[in-house]
Amino acid sequence: MTTPRRRIARRHDTRASVPAVGRLTTRMPDEFLSEQARRLVVFAGVAAGVWGFALLLDMVLLPPSVHVDGMRNWRAIPIEATSIGMSIAVWLYMRFSGSPPAARANLGLAFMLANAAAIAALNAWAMPLPGPGDFHLSWMAVLILVYSMIAPTTPRRMLVAALAAASMDPLAFAVAHQLGAPTPAPLTVAVMAWPNFACAVIAMLPSRVAQRMGRRLHEAQEMGSYQLIDLLGTGGMGEVWRAEHRLLARSAAIKLVRPEVLGARTDGEARLALRRFEREAQATAQLSSPHTIQVFDFGVTEDGTFYYVMELLSGLDLESMVREFGPMPAERAVHLLRQVCHSLADAHARGFVHRDIKPANIYVCRMGLEYDFVKVLDFGLVKFHQRGGDTLATLDRTTTGTPAYMAPETILGDVEVDRRADVYALGCVAYYLLTGQIVFEAETPAKMLMQHIHAQPVPPSQRTELPIPRELDELVMACLQKDPNRRPQNAEELFRLACACRTYEGWTQERARTWWEMHMREFTGPLAIGEIPEAGWSERTRPTKVVV
Repeated sequence: MTTPRRRIARRHDTRASVPAVGRLTTRMPDEFLSEQARRLVVFAGVAAGVWGFALLLDMVLLPPSVHVDGMRNWRAIPIEATSIGMSIAVWLYMRFSGSPPAARANLGLAFMLANAAAIAALNAWAMPLPGPGDFHLSWMAVLILVYSMIAPTTPRRMLVAALAAASMDPLAFAVAHQLGAPTPAPLTVAVMAWPNFACAVIAMLPSRVAQRMGRRLHEAQEMGSYQLIDLLGTGGMGEVWRAEHRLLARSAAIKLVRPEVLGARTDGEARLALRRFEREAQATAQLSSPHTIQVFDFGVTEDGTFYYVMELLSGLDLESMVREFGPMPAERAVHLLRQVCHSLADAHARGFVHRDIKPANIYVCRMGLEYDFVKVLDFGLVKFHQRGGDTLATLDRTTTGTPAYMAPETILGDVEVDRRADVYALGCVAYYLLTGQIVFEAETPAKMLMQHIHAQPVPPSQRTELPIPRELDELVMACLQKDPNRRPQNAEELFRLACACRTYEGWTQERARTWWEMHMREFTGPLAIGEIPEAGWSERTRPTKVVV
């Protein structure tokens, strides 16, 4: 999993202000420990191979006469055979054990010390004794340096373990001397052992680098009071992550918006965008319709990336739902359309224009015991009618939206885009739900935009075999009028018209639940408080594209 390296510059909690924990972590993060466990598998395999080669060397290739004392050669065989068996056992454990990464990291340190003890035993009992003028570099130094680079731990633990390993050679010679075996002079042992202690001190350097990187990773994963867990998707404006509140254990979705998307080209524009972002995000969080995505938190990272913390939904967006299950019956389409209108009516009453209404931004969920519950997404970059100039959404003076759902006046830019642009987009959404097709098909986005400006749409009833009542057919066509004055003037008016459609009464909660039990069974069981079922993000039910 990739993790953006960002730290919080500002944080604003729209519900309850929970201070972020400022203490820096002193342990290695789980991501580092998991990677370390994978490297330890390789380390154990290489150790088994090296010990195996040493055993072959002593048993086959080197005759006993090579050593000063022939018995010293044969003393190496049990040490090497034991080390091979130990290395294979550690490799199997590291490769197939389901133990936590921290436990495997501790085993890795113990394995390094066991190898150091075996090397020291070989030096003291099975290798030719160095003379007074000889310089013999122990394999201990190589072991310490290689391990510090492959599987670094915290600097303090690495120093303690490395010093313990470096002390193995002098300790082994002292034990051999006490048992009456021939040993070199103490000065010779000291000369042979000092590189081990030098490498033990040097071994802290990779650990310090790894700890610093782990600390930055830990900070980057914390967005305010939330910690990033899994990347759910990416898109043209940034990324969406699954996150958890560190104190409440509440799951959430965090949307990261890249600053260049907002058109901030200079420091002044970036500061202006920040102020507008804060003002509009606070207003967005106050939207009270139950069919609007809840915003828990928002802020800006030090590199200028905007982020929103929103509720994590279990269900499917309308674009994916229609692609997988086909067009909807008229009564269900009206049921969903009515809920979208409820959300947008609240936004329109507060001066918002969404400007990017499309099936991918409309989520159908199970909420408690209610099925087919709609949540409207992406209120983060709406247009906000207010005094005082441009808004965040208009900072770059560019036309925003999705070509298949853009109103003619939005494309032309001749008049101020208002609520009626959302009404046009809702007509396009209803058209898609009823027919499984967009209003205008075209080879390029430019040609599609031209059709929205000039071409008359075919009524949805003529593009599907499913029955569509005349009143619903006329309602959709009214939303698709080229002249904004001939459409319903806002979402509240469209909401009343949708509620007046008798077709709406045909879709009941019993029918909705039956559909979900047949097609989305993973969401029909009991849900624990604050828990999203793992199947909620399975490949079958996860949206084909997470729109950010």
